Amino acid sequence: MSTPLDYQIDTALIDDCWNRIGVRGDSSCERLALHIDCRNCPVHARAAAELLDRLQMDDIGDGWREQAEQPAENTAGLQSLLLFRIGEEWLALPTALLEEITELRTVHRLPHRQNAVVLGISNIRGALVTCVSLAAMLGISNDSLATARQELLRRMLIVRHNGQTTAFTADEVYGTLRVAASAWQPVPTTLTRAAGHFTHAVIQWNGHSVGLLDQELLFHTLDRSLA
Repeated sequence: MSTPLDYQIDTALIDDCWNRIGVRGDSSCERLALHIDCRNCPVHARAAAELLDRLQMDDIGDGWREQAEQPAENTAGLQSLLLFRIGEEWLALPTALLEEITELRTVHRLPHRQNAVVLGISNIRGALVTCVSLAAMLGISNDSLATARQELLRRMLIVRHNGQTTAFTADEVYGTLRVAASAWQPVPTTLTRAAGHFTHAVIQWNGHSVGLLDQELLFHTLDRSLA
């Protein structure tokens, strides 16, 4: 039986420059002076996004081709979710909302505005995008000092809902996961903080309880914060 590292993905068209001139190669890339590590470079991020798209097309997992030949109703109930971590909490949003995963950007605070949720605006590929703090909105504490490795894991997620583009920072991004609705579990009654208010279900993944965020309630609340 193959392992997750045995996926047959055609990577011929992906330039793995990090293995040639990056930190895994001879470190001659001029971008290293700015980004320090290849994982912080937008070239690496774009390659990762492209590879992720190919993995999704191949529907990661053993025996996919056999499954694909089975009736469509076997996979009709699957939903693609983007898994990410804020503080100690693993959360998920529908993958369809995702516009981009990028390195951290400078956030410019808005003058005369005191709001813990709305952090300011950032330049994302030439467009000004509102940046928000999901940690503040969900009541997630993130007071501990991050190590250098933890800082390297942090990413900015750009999402789009009803024509509105918003960015927020995640301490770690796992990627996408396809989950059947039958795997959803009720929100524990012990989850009393704000995160529980915005969570409509949980799933179990790698020993973690992942909160599935209610996108309509989440973005409705964000819109009110921006008003």
